[in-house]
Amino acid sequence: MRITTRPLLLLSTLSAAPSLAFHPNTEQQPLAQYQNSRSDTLEPVPHYDDVPSYRDSLLSLHRALVNVPSISGTEGDAALLLEKVLTELNYTVSLQPLPSTSTTDQPRYNVLAWPGRNARRTLHNRTLITSHIDVVPPYLPYALDGTPIPPSHPLNFTTLPRNTLISGRGSVDAKASVAAQITAATALLHDNTISPDDIVLLYVVGEETSGDGMKHFSRSLSTNPPPSTSPSHPTTLAQAVPRPQFHAAIFGEPTTNLLACGHKGITTALLTATGRAGHSGYPSLGRSATALLIHALEALLAADLGSSERFGNTTVNVGVLEGGVAANVIAAEARARLALVGGYGPVECECEVEGFDTMVANYGTDVPNLEGDHVSYLYGPGSILVAHGDDEGLTIQDLEDAVEGYKKLIKHAVAS
Repeated sequence: MRITTRPLLLLSTLSAAPSLAFHPNTEQQPLAQYQNSRSDTLEPVPHYDDVPSYRDSLLSLHRALVNVPSISGTEGDAALLLEKVLTELNYTVSLQPLPSTSTTDQPRYNVLAWPGRNARRTLHNRTLITSHIDVVPPYLPYALDGTPIPPSHPLNFTTLPRNTLISGRGSVDAKASVAAQITAATALLHDNTISPDDIVLLYVVGEETSGDGMKHFSRSLSTNPPPSTSPSHPTTLAQAVPRPQFHAAIFGEPTTNLLACGHKGITTALLTATGRAGHSGYPSLGRSATALLIHALEALLAADLGSSERFGNTTVNVGVLEGGVAANVIAAEARARLALVGGYGPVECECEVEGFDTMVANYGTDVPNLEGDHVSYLYGPGSILVAHGDDEGLTIQDLEDAVEGYKKLIKHAVAS
């Protein structure tokens, strides 16, 4: 790893980067393959001309997002950070409040952003660019090639090799998508490749748990929503009667920069078994609930639960097993909590876009939580196989490739 002491492009100056400012007139790789795709030999230090003009802005934003803890239910600070960044990038920003969770009283907000100062806060016929700002526990600090980097430590990202590994909680799922989407959209606006009226950005909370952020936003489109205020910029969310219809929606999730043709559905189940307690030395006098449950789970795991050519086989995970009270007591009760991927129905996304290889995801997303008759795309940097693990991370190259991918995808969605 190569770290220099040149001044960091801090968040306060992030929006000043000329590469980003705009002024409108008013199935994935197995984990081993993913890890081995990085060379252990550092690339030559690139010249500034060899790296994208947006690298500092992209990686500074990504670093700032990862440094803000935002475990589901505690996303308030991440939302306020995005509000500041997007406002400085010349967006009109609105925060949509959500109820606090039962475990925390912290404020929570979805973040909506329209290109331009005092932009028309309309949604109809725009392409929605969206991802989520919440992450799974526990918090893991930002690191480069395995070395934690304090938030105040200055970095010059332009001197880092492209295979430098950036890690930390949310570095993949899904703050990488958030940073790459904002960078791509802002660059297209700056170049006048798309119009400010073509897109709107949305970053939601709660995707990792119940999807309550996207569900709340989707419900608000069919009602007269209450005023949505920001502590620093009081605003009112656009009234949405009749319900606006998005032109398209681009969802950011880790797909290793492949365009997803969709993802499997998911359902959860609680399987219970009831027996009769007794002394373990005389099993014939009782009935073991744990034994019954084990046999039932064995049959379930061996069963053909259906498949399709597009989405593959239904998969089952036995996540939790509970039962009995003591080793020498025949168990009277036992329980298993299951997740069956394939349950609420598979979700199809548009994936016939020139220049993209494709995949199918085995995980759930917010795609089905946004109601409406729009075309959906699912794409983003990083591998889901590391997304919730202690080794969550991706390379600088992954992020930069995602920016270029989002540029192509946004242009395609807007023009289609």
